[in-house]
Amino acid sequence: MDSTLLKRQAAERAVEFIQSGMVVGLGHGSTAIWATRRIADLLQSGQLRHILGIPCSKQIEAEAHSLAIPLTTLEQNPVIDITIDGADEVAPNFDVIKGGGGALLREKIVAQASKREIIIVDESKLSPKLGIKWAVPVEVIPFGIGSQQQYLESLGARVKIRAKPDGTTFYTDQGNVILDCDFGAINDPASLAVQMKQRTGIVEHGLFIQLATDVIVASATGTRQLEMTTN
Repeated sequence: MDSTLLKRQAAERAVEFIQSGMVVGLGHGSTAIWATRRIADLLQSGQLRHILGIPCSKQIEAEAHSLAIPLTTLEQNPVIDITIDGADEVAPNFDVIKGGGGALLREKIVAQASKREIIIVDESKLSPKLGIKWAVPVEVIPFGIGSQQQYLESLGARVKIRAKPDGTTFYTDQGNVILDCDFGAINDPASLAVQMKQRTGIVEHGLFIQLATDVIVASATGTRQLEMTTN
């Protein structure tokens, strides 16, 4: 089945959990955008009312404006009812890797402010252990990139500076750089997360530990909501 259709199915299933009057986190990426568009459709039809969105990136903010979704900020509404976002890799205990789209810092801020973080993926993103399928994006300030790269390599990563398709350096909405760090299979993501965050100059990393509350997966046989395993 076409991957775009799978993404749309997962997103529309997740939107069913949104109720009128909620503050909703609008995730970034090719899967989450379908949730934003579905919310706009339901607002236009009157099936949803009084929704306020908090976008996870400038790109999604622009999309929400174009779709006439009312927006707010975390200053005005510091608690988010539901956030719907995608992921690059999902472990059985719902720890995930995010940041393939470059918005991991805002995505994590929004996730931590959310009562419910619904991750939507197609089945190709499921993995027995993080790091098998996807490198960990690490957002660093532009100053001292070489030092941060060396530190991440000391933790076991193969590091690449993220570039745009034209070969120039990719910069985040905050003007930072992303180092894509291939650790291979990560045996202890929580410990690795702590090691990365203790380094000055590393702004944030793409390991989302104990933040996802729900995972919805789309496959050729339909959509399903996963049950968390702790093994």
